[in-house]
Amino acid sequence: MQSKDHWEQVYTTKSSSGVSWFQDHAQQSVEFVRQAGVTRDASIIDVGGGASTLVDDLLNEGYARVAVLDLSESALATSQSRLGQRAAAVSWLVGDITRVELPRHAYDVWHDRAVFHFLTSQREREAYLQAVLRAVKPGGHVIVATFAEDGPEKCSGLPVMRYSAQGLHAQFGASFTLLQQEGEEHRTPSGTVQKFIYCLCRKEFS
Repeated sequence: MQSKDHWEQVYTTKSSSGVSWFQDHAQQSVEFVRQAGVTRDASIIDVGGGASTLVDDLLNEGYARVAVLDLSESALATSQSRLGQRAAAVSWLVGDITRVELPRHAYDVWHDRAVFHFLTSQREREAYLQAVLRAVKPGGHVIVATFAEDGPEKCSGLPVMRYSAQGLHAQFGASFTLLQQEGEEHRTPSGTVQKFIYCLCRKEFS
């Protein structure tokens, strides 16, 4: 797993709106949360959420139980500062998702647009999957976005994995049913286009 020091350096030397993955609004992610059909009091975790504006969008949509997990305390502090008083309504978690132990069956929706494609070893991906299996409720939903097969080979100077929708779903296995897939052409602040693939899955087993 990429080091905490790497991401602390990123978020202390660059503006949160200047990094390549910045979005003014996480429109595709919010749409998939809507498609999951959960109520506004559903428990949602954004893994690798850092300084992402998804938490803002979810609060604006009326979701009341949102958690954001990230390796970087600086990234989380950026979101907290941006949200102001609304930050108190969010659960902020610092940790490495391949090592942290989340509560069992705590979340109705798991969202990740930032972490999974950085997991370049099978060991890391297996640890991530175990975290998903533990933390997501049976019948809960998992939204994961990664770079598409024709997406970039590196991000923030680090190598990444690239997936098709079928290849991404295969990483999660038979415990998850693929409900929806969608491509996205993300335009970075510098004007480069990065291709992503989003998958919405339902967890079928405990």
